[in-house]
Amino acid sequence: MKHPRTLQQAVQYFSDPDNALDYMVHLRWANDKVACPTCGRDDVVFLKNQRKWQCKSVHNHRQFSAKVGTIFEDSPIPLDKWLVAVWMLSNCRNGVSSYELARTIGVTQKSAWFMLHRIRKAMQTESGGKLGGGSKQVEVDETFIGAKARNVHQHKRAEKLGKANKAMVVGVLERGGEIRARVIKDRKAIPLCALVREHVVPKSSLFTDKLMTYNELDTEFAHEVVDHAEGYVRGQVHTNGLENFWSLLKRGLHGTYVSVEPFHLFRYLDEQMFRYNNRRDADKKPIPDYVRFNLALSNILGKRLTYAELTAKTEEQPF
Repeated sequence: MKHPRTLQQAVQYFSDPDNALDYMVHLRWANDKVACPTCGRDDVVFLKNQRKWQCKSVHNHRQFSAKVGTIFEDSPIPLDKWLVAVWMLSNCRNGVSSYELARTIGVTQKSAWFMLHRIRKAMQTESGGKLGGGSKQVEVDETFIGAKARNVHQHKRAEKLGKANKAMVVGVLERGGEIRARVIKDRKAIPLCALVREHVVPKSSLFTDKLMTYNELDTEFAHEVVDHAEGYVRGQVHTNGLENFWSLLKRGLHGTYVSVEPFHLFRYLDEQMFRYNNRRDADKKPIPDYVRFNLALSNILGKRLTYAELTAKTEEQPF
């Protein structure tokens, strides 16, 4: 199985419809044995002109394509453009704007915006277990996401730039490992400690800032505090790993995406977490772009997102 190693190679390789289809078949069906998504039987025939399969069993929805049951379902956009879009979002450090994607693959900005959110849906993955344990160290920190001063009219800055008008994001990071982060909507009942208990092994070394809410974790974790009023580092006690992640997140939000609707913030957070958690393998070696691309594609099944669902703004951050 060929693997494009760069974006340029991916564009060239997937421009052949047969390559794009074969790649999807190889990733979706074991041993390239195509099976009907309705009945599960592999007694199917390929309809070459339609680039679909037809199940020989008699039932509804006998004909199906490689897109059925994936984030690509019912999209008129061909696979070659979809696969390039997945490659770009999986591997561009600061994300990809809908305008840039539209220019690159030749679709409208509206279509590109919808495509990117569908890909982010695939990037929503369940955690690989709790963080910390043993000698591993865990950082917990929070940040506020909102408008930048240069994007707000001067007479509205006092109103728009305060913390009360920004979204709160909380992160839990294992040093040298993965991150879990969540958008917090109700600051009157901030579930910070519940988030830590959900994602961190008890008795782990835990480093936070001086927020008093964390004090109740003292008996459950080896909890140490850094007072940012006095300094950001006290030996091993700091949250610099999460500060770096917040910097990456905000660079994408303010530099690439510019205007992010608050409700959809969790989708952009999921995107950045996906790239961060898949930057290195178990041996701490950098993960190649094509591997990260395949990891994103491995999550496309059962995650369809319709335009109506996206614009209705009813979906919550799942994990």
